[in-house]
Amino acid sequence: MEAIRIVMSGMWLQDPDSLSSGNSKLLMIFVGIVALSMLVQAIAVVRVAVGAAKARKRGLEIFEEIRAKVMPLMESSHSFIQDTAPKVKIITENLVETSHVLRAKATEFDATASDLNSKTRAQMARVDGMVTSVLNTTSDISETVQRGIKVPLREVSGLVNGLKAGLDVLVGRAKGFGSGRTSARSPDSDDGW
Repeated sequence: MEAIRIVMSGMWLQDPDSLSSGNSKLLMIFVGIVALSMLVQAIAVVRVAVGAAKARKRGLEIFEEIRAKVMPLMESSHSFIQDTAPKVKIITENLVETSHVLRAKATEFDATASDLNSKTRAQMARVDGMVTSVLNTTSDISETVQRGIKVPLREVSGLVNGLKAGLDVLVGRAKGFGSGRTSARSPDSDDGW
């Protein structure tokens, strides 16, 4: 509207001789176009305002529908939370107490296991000592038995070898006595005996 006033005031302030009839027609067409565009713009603004009012009204209706459906749900969940809150508190207290009991029992079990482990190690050390002692004694007995058998066996073997050598010499002389030969025999010769 302001533009139309400016154009109109411009037209009255001019000299009547300064405008030609062609220019005045063009000016009138221009003013008509501006007025028409202003009218279209006003209609568009009114339509937008009406559409916004309808959208606002529809939005409020949707909000009221959601509120009508959600409020009972919120109230029931609120009452559910109020009912279960003490129970949840009791459950958490029980869990804390159970945790303390389990920790105490785990400590007690650890002490028992450590004690059992130390006793087992002590018994294993005793058994190891006993087995080592038995093995050492068995080894000593074995050596004693070997010495006890080897020494007399060597002596008996030496005695038997001495007797054999003596018999060989005697038999050799007896054979040589009858045949007239007097040769000395070595103790290592084998006569078939």
